[in-house]
Amino acid sequence: MREKIYNKFDRRIGCLQSIFYITCAALVLYLFLLQVFDIRHCKNKAKSQRASKMYVLRGEIVDRYGFKLAADKTTFVLYAHPAYYDYSPSELAEILAPYVKIPVGELTRKLSQTDKKIIMVKRDLDRKTVREIKKKGLRELSYEVKNKRVYPQGTLASHVLGFYNPNADTAGGIEYKAKEYLEYADKTITYEKAPNGDIIYNISIDPADVSAPVKGKTLTLTIDSAVQHVCEKYLLKAIQKFRAPRAAAIVIDPKTGEILALAVAPNYDPNEYNKYSMQEMKNWAITDVFPPGSTFKIITVASGFMNKKINKNSRIHDTGKMKIGWWDVVNYDYKSKGAPGMIDLVYLFEHSSNIGSIKISQMMSEKEFYDSLKMFNFGEKTGIDLPGESAGLLPDVKRWDVATQGAMGYGYGASTTVIQMAAAISAIANNGVWITPHIIKYSPEEAETKIVKRRILEEQDAKDITQLLVKSMENGKSPAKMDDFYIAAKTGTSRKPNSSGTGYSNKLYTSMVGYFPATDPRAVLYVIVDSPSGEGIWGSTVAAPIFKEISTELVRILNLTPDKVSKKSKK
Repeated sequence: MREKIYNKFDRRIGCLQSIFYITCAALVLYLFLLQVFDIRHCKNKAKSQRASKMYVLRGEIVDRYGFKLAADKTTFVLYAHPAYYDYSPSELAEILAPYVKIPVGELTRKLSQTDKKIIMVKRDLDRKTVREIKKKGLRELSYEVKNKRVYPQGTLASHVLGFYNPNADTAGGIEYKAKEYLEYADKTITYEKAPNGDIIYNISIDPADVSAPVKGKTLTLTIDSAVQHVCEKYLLKAIQKFRAPRAAAIVIDPKTGEILALAVAPNYDPNEYNKYSMQEMKNWAITDVFPPGSTFKIITVASGFMNKKINKNSRIHDTGKMKIGWWDVVNYDYKSKGAPGMIDLVYLFEHSSNIGSIKISQMMSEKEFYDSLKMFNFGEKTGIDLPGESAGLLPDVKRWDVATQGAMGYGYGASTTVIQMAAAISAIANNGVWITPHIIKYSPEEAETKIVKRRILEEQDAKDITQLLVKSMENGKSPAKMDDFYIAAKTGTSRKPNSSGTGYSNKLYTSMVGYFPATDPRAVLYVIVDSPSGEGIWGSTVAAPIFKEISTELVRILNLTPDKVSKKSKK
């Protein structure tokens, strides 16, 4: 009986041993297959966990001459991992403090947060500093590569460039518009990283690929930094002198549509964009609309030419005042000079006749005037390659009445943007051909698809209007006149609409637009100052002096050839 029990026990023990041996053999076989044949693809999983793509630095932004306006700078973020500490927090702080420029006490407190898995120690470390820290062989540290967008010229062209926030991948200005171009890379580099951030080299890695970061394309702008600087300098001077909240200036090459300067004052520093509000960073020269005032009289006269209602010899009966609809309109000098009677177009521009402009607008049908304004691209976006452009406000012709049409004639019925006005006047300077204004320097092939060119005015009509503007400047006493250059220009003053959207405030927009040399225009300049303060505030007293200061610098920078004999040279 006892022998039976022993035999039964032995069989059970033998069975358990067999199961144990089989299990061990299966486990050994599984481990062999796992490590030698990688049946669960662990190698690939491990690689994917260590895998990382080479960071693509944004391309540089340069001006038309290669002057650097924006670039990426590689920086590093230093992390500490408490689970791997070989030193106490205070000892580690003593080692790191000279490199991270943080007081030892403060760094000790930061490194003592041992309840955290990862501690961010320091941002924006340069490559040299990281290299020195790595020499210490501290396994409790790791590094993350980051890029930082820098603007070496500070505030220059800030409203054109915009800003870039790499942490949130958000941007403004040309940084936003050209994102895909700036971040374009023709190859993708993948490599493996160790937990401390070091690259794991293998035979497939080209050291040159991982030692030099991948960089996007360089974007060339049409901006001339010298012209941009001049515009910004005199705008800042003007807003301080007239205690104005803001001002803007645009310089365009009328033959190409290239923008040589687009300045907004006050400007901001895109290196510290987070210190400014969106309102301060807004490029209001393309986003905000305003009644253009008397500068629009150039467009009214041009529309009269387009519709064959007037020509360079036309004369108009100026009564000095008149009623249009429910509006009583008078010339600005009616109280002092009364009704001038029959006037020519030179007088209209020189004395900024409201009545003369209204009567030209009334020579056209509503549809004719409206279609002409559409030809100049009012009520439409110009297509400038910057984000946020407004189409302006041009009421549909079906909603026009006699008051609307008359108000359009002297610069009130429509609201425009600065870029719309500059582009429209550029068309006249370019012998009647409207061109899309642009800030990016395109190749001839790109320009064919990006830039629109269309004739809107007969060449002779454009030349006649230019001569009318030149004569009005030469006859008058404008402070913008130059000794060596003929200028085709017009000032403007308009009341600022109330923020409620109805009626007008007692604030003014003062502006001036013109081009030179008038015999062969190379630059269109538009200057506007919003709500200047003081006595005798007009386009001629505020915007014209700024126009003169900028244009004087422009002829030197652009090396323009004088087109008239000055009084000085006669002597």
